[in-house]
Amino acid sequence: MKYLIMCEGPNEKKIIDILLDNNKLVVELDDLVGREAYHARQINKSPMVQGQLRIYGGEVEIWRIGDKQSDKLIIPSEYRAQVKNIVKFCTLPELEILLIISENLYKEYEKTKSQKHPKQFAKENIVYNRNRYKGETKFYEEYFGNDVDKLIKALHKYRQQNHAHKNDEHYLVEILK
Repeated sequence: MKYLIMCEGPNEKKIIDILLDNNKLVVELDDLVGREAYHARQINKSPMVQGQLRIYGGEVEIWRIGDKQSDKLIIPSEYRAQVKNIVKFCTLPELEILLIISENLYKEYEKTKSQKHPKQFAKENIVYNRNRYKGETKFYEEYFGNDVDKLIKALHKYRQQNHAHKNDEHYLVEILK
């Protein structure tokens, strides 16, 4: 059995890619369908995912990565026999919470969270290498890419501070080595 990692957005994919590139996940590239994670919310809307499932043809467990896990994953009929399990890994309320935690701004964010989403707070408060956060994938690559330990620490702190997940939603730390 292989794993199909489907990321809500390009930033989530970048986080997973950083963890994979640094051999920090319990799975390796050879364990993944197509040897990569995908920016895809639904199978039927991603020709790349569909093609890789057809090529592989074996059983898969799907890992969905993102902050918004309310949409139901629709498994097209031709892939239903392949999909053995679906696991959701959440970064509620938004992925930017990892940057906020990493910058030790979580307490400050808590004071404003009723008025600001993490993305807005991060855009106003986070600067790295003289670049202000603008929601771009490149920022995650520069911020965490050369310091995977900083990312891992943020993921652990996130789990300690966040108690808003539903029973069927997991934390990314659960798939770290």
